[in-house]
Amino acid sequence: MSRSMSVALSFAGALFASAPATADESATVHPDQWPKGHSPLPADPALEARVHALLARMSVEDKVGQMIQADIKYVTPDDVRQYRLGSVLAGGNSKPPGQPFPVASQWQALSDAFYRASMDTSNGRLAIPVLFGIDAVHGHNNLVGSTLFPQNVGLGATRDPQLLHDIGEVTAQELRASGISWTFAPTLTVPQDVRWGRSYEGYSQNPELVAQYAAAVIGGLEGKPGTPTFLDAGHVIATAKHFLGDGGTQGGKDQGDARISEAVLRDIHGAGYPPAIKAGVQVVMVSFSSWNGVKMAGNQGLITGVLKERMGFDGIVLGDWNAHGQVPGCTNESCAAAYNAGLDMLEAPDSWKGLYKNTLAQVKAGVIPMSRIDDAVTRILRVKLRLGMFEAGLPSANALAARSAEVVGNPAHRAVARRAVRESLVLLKNQGVLPIDPRKRVLVAGDGADNISKQNGGWTLTWQGTGLTNENFPGATSIWGGLKAQVEAAGGSAELSVDGDYKQKPDFAIVVFGEDPYAEFQGDLPNLAYRPGNDRDLDLLRKLRGQGVPVVAVFLTGRPLWMNREINAADAFVVAWLPGSEGEGIADVLLRTREGHVAHDFRGKLAYAWPRNALQIPGAIAKGDHPQFPYGFGLTYADRRATAALPEDPGLVLSSAQAGVYFTRGKPAQDFALRMTAANGASTNATATPVATADGSLKIGALDYKAQEDARSLTWSGNGVANVALVAPAPLDVDRETNGDVLLVTTLKIDAVSADDTSVITMGCGPGCAGSVPVGHQLAALPHGQWVRVGIPLKCFREAGATMSRIDQPFAWSSRSAGQVAITDVSLGTVADRTLTCTPHGDKP
Repeated sequence: MSRSMSVALSFAGALFASAPATADESATVHPDQWPKGHSPLPADPALEARVHALLARMSVEDKVGQMIQADIKYVTPDDVRQYRLGSVLAGGNSKPPGQPFPVASQWQALSDAFYRASMDTSNGRLAIPVLFGIDAVHGHNNLVGSTLFPQNVGLGATRDPQLLHDIGEVTAQELRASGISWTFAPTLTVPQDVRWGRSYEGYSQNPELVAQYAAAVIGGLEGKPGTPTFLDAGHVIATAKHFLGDGGTQGGKDQGDARISEAVLRDIHGAGYPPAIKAGVQVVMVSFSSWNGVKMAGNQGLITGVLKERMGFDGIVLGDWNAHGQVPGCTNESCAAAYNAGLDMLEAPDSWKGLYKNTLAQVKAGVIPMSRIDDAVTRILRVKLRLGMFEAGLPSANALAARSAEVVGNPAHRAVARRAVRESLVLLKNQGVLPIDPRKRVLVAGDGADNISKQNGGWTLTWQGTGLTNENFPGATSIWGGLKAQVEAAGGSAELSVDGDYKQKPDFAIVVFGEDPYAEFQGDLPNLAYRPGNDRDLDLLRKLRGQGVPVVAVFLTGRPLWMNREINAADAFVVAWLPGSEGEGIADVLLRTREGHVAHDFRGKLAYAWPRNALQIPGAIAKGDHPQFPYGFGLTYADRRATAALPEDPGLVLSSAQAGVYFTRGKPAQDFALRMTAANGASTNATATPVATADGSLKIGALDYKAQEDARSLTWSGNGVANVALVAPAPLDVDRETNGDVLLVTTLKIDAVSADDTSVITMGCGPGCAGSVPVGHQLAALPHGQWVRVGIPLKCFREAGATMSRIDQPFAWSSRSAGQVAITDVSLGTVADRTLTCTPHGDKP
């Protein structure tokens, strides 16, 4: 066992605690206490000579360009030609222009355009091919028609490294078929607090399993080092992320602080990196998060001292999305500290041009030593040469790209994904109802039954995995579709009913429900209660069972959650995680064959412990305490044990309050207030409707949208500036959300707004602090009398002066024009029918 694995852990039904550090614990790094390693690739003097020859021909401008990565939403091929940028990426919501749901040929065309620009030698330019990276985290999840695998949380339950290798190979082939040769995967995080919204990106809370998977999936993506398969035309560059400790932050907060000892950082959170380097990974992405108060993007001891020098990593060290801007003394457009700490390439999606200018100046001024620049560019060129980019030609010329229609989503690839679904299912309870006889009448219920988007989760065609329909997934199979096909083939009957109503009483009911899609910080939770304050799914289970129908619950989730009431309400409970595009894999296990045999048994074992109440954090359970189901738990059909009723005390008062929701169904969110400010400056809280300011400048009334009085009408008289605002109970920190593509989303209806309307939407941050976006002209252009979801990028409010870490009024609407609108909800989100611009033509604050 290597040093990184030497921590004494036992997983025979037990858990480990991650031993949080004391508040004054030092963030000093001791590289000699970390595993020692080196590149597995044999020495290649010819390749290194080519690197040095290229380096000698490059200007300072060429070198700085290589060290910057821009997002395709904010950069053009002409920009790549002019600035000699080393790479581009496609972020979660970034697509080829005008193609919200792109197919392989559209990705190829864009990749070709960037490649041609980088190879343009006019005006004495040096031809260095541009790298194109993308988040292919559960298959090529940005490509319509691709094979989508279970998210990592489900793959951890399979305990099958060969399966992980096969998934890597399939993903690489489908990436190459679309003209892309670099994925930001695998995620080697070891989540200890599943309140974290990225927990489903981690294979397990067990570092040994993560380490075992690291080598397997990287081998599938890149091929085997030292053989002809390594980074050949059928493989892609892999990225180990996020270095380091992103799964150990205090409270499970995204981009938070891991207040842990160096030994815990090394032995738990660093466990996947030595095997990843040994497997030949070419890129390591550095985390947004901190370790004991020090931002990882500026941690020279860990990046240079540990990763590069001690572990022997000789590839590219890449920053995350504008993460360098969070290093003290830095901004998104200027961060010498990150480069000096050892980052070779900064991901500057929308800030790349300013970063280029400032970095160039810092190099010329000696703030960033030329030796550091040359080391970074050497690493970038080395990886490009290992990939064979200088000889490969256009991305569309790749053999897999030339026959993309035969490669993407082909039957062999989908068979691997279907196998992964079968192996990932974990059976928590079975009171004799499973396996189901498919010759009977089977009711399939729940909002996840025929919902391919929901069964995939986040990072699926869109960043958050939202705003999609089944039609966006050609070739995929919903869970209902798979059950229906097998039941009817066996001679039984299947009926789909989301709400559980049926025409004829069924012999069995399969209820599919669970978490709605989310990604990153949008999924952070305050506790592990499932849908607190919303018992819709529980009521459905109880209703069917109360009618004498045996009920099988199929739970879609990115993490273990407190589900004791739902488990008690079902005769069998199956955790399906986020299974991907091949929903029929669930039918393979739940149903007998038509001959009455069991074709596929349950194999999945929990890779995370399951909490006994909503406050218990599985990765941090104190010694002597016990989870509801321990790490490694998972029944098979051979298990005949009865399951006693589980305790139904959640350990806290369940609340329906949701993070990022400020106004819902026509009412302020819990503890928020709706405040009216009249033209004369007098303020009052609107606690009932109808209500008006004393001077009549603003009136609020109730109206029906989807239910009785679930919306509010706002009417301005035009006699002075009047304002309505949502006031938070305490300042909100939405700085992280601002850094991503998050919107302030309002579902509204324009009833009467003039062409010269003066409406302004504002986010307030205390006395004298606000960011205001004039929206009148844009609102006037919307169709009147129709409900529409309108979004404003949060970065608009930051650019207008708001301090996004202390927002006390997340939404305020003011106007001096006569007009009438209606609103029903206000929240943070990533999908809107219409996204407003920050500086609309003709609008002035």
